[in-house]
Amino acid sequence: MRARAAGLVLGFVADRVFGDPRRGHPVAGFGQVATALERRWYADSRGRGLLYCTGLVGAAAAAGLIAERSAPPAARVPLVALATWAVLGGRSLEREALAVHGYLDRGDLPGARRRLTHLVGRDTSELDESEVSRAVIESLAENSSDAVVAPLVWGAVAGVPGLLAYRASNTLDAMVGHHNDRYERFGWASARLDDLVSLPGSRLSGLLTIAAVPGRGKEAWSTWRRDASAHPSPNGGVVESAFAGSLGIRLGGVNQYYGNRVEHRAVMGSGRPARPTDIVRAAEIARRVCYGAAFVCGAVSLVRRRVKLHTSDA
Repeated sequence: MRARAAGLVLGFVADRVFGDPRRGHPVAGFGQVATALERRWYADSRGRGLLYCTGLVGAAAAAGLIAERSAPPAARVPLVALATWAVLGGRSLEREALAVHGYLDRGDLPGARRRLTHLVGRDTSELDESEVSRAVIESLAENSSDAVVAPLVWGAVAGVPGLLAYRASNTLDAMVGHHNDRYERFGWASARLDDLVSLPGSRLSGLLTIAAVPGRGKEAWSTWRRDASAHPSPNGGVVESAFAGSLGIRLGGVNQYYGNRVEHRAVMGSGRPARPTDIVRAAEIARRVCYGAAFVCGAVSLVRRRVKLHTSDA
């Protein structure tokens, strides 16, 4: 467990320093395998989608378990660190968010709309400055939980198998967990599994968001309690509402997606509309949340080790 704690922290530091690998990213490789298997296994069926999901997530967990158990003691810290770095995406998320802010700060709204497509799947072509800002902040909130806090939680609880299985689940949800004609049934299991495994990370993210801005902790908590349940995601609503309360702004509203799909999301928060300067503030909150998660999850790993040793001695 000491190696696990050290590996989690080192992997987190690697993500903060280097961001995602430019080439040969393991998550991209997993996505390619998942796409190839989808071509073979796809059917408009929940059962077939369940097999697809459990097969891929189970394979990721098994690979992590084999790697962890076969690694010599001297390799355990580097192994956990490498797996952690591979599955985290906090630094790259922050870079993309601040890149959009840079365009807005220069008055280049078309450039901001184009760069925003790196963060969100919605149609950005007609968004005004406030809507671009809202989209960035929503992405920062939800993805700080999904791409940093939740994997660290599973790394603390289950080591390398937990890290890889969580990232596999989250990746499949992004690929097939959509409400459309093709994936409504086939992607159902992937979407539900991601909702389940992301739940502890989103709650920790919400609490860390409250702690990140103590002066607005009361507002963040009350916004979470009042608005989170109206969000279509049981996890996204927690972090978005907490961010909205911490920033004193409104998130949510109408989202236009490609293919003319329109989603009317509940409003999170009761403040003013988002502004470009709020992106910088949100990025700072996200950074504090991520650092807090690394500390908490590293500490949990150490506590679990001590409890295990104490139980063994007893």
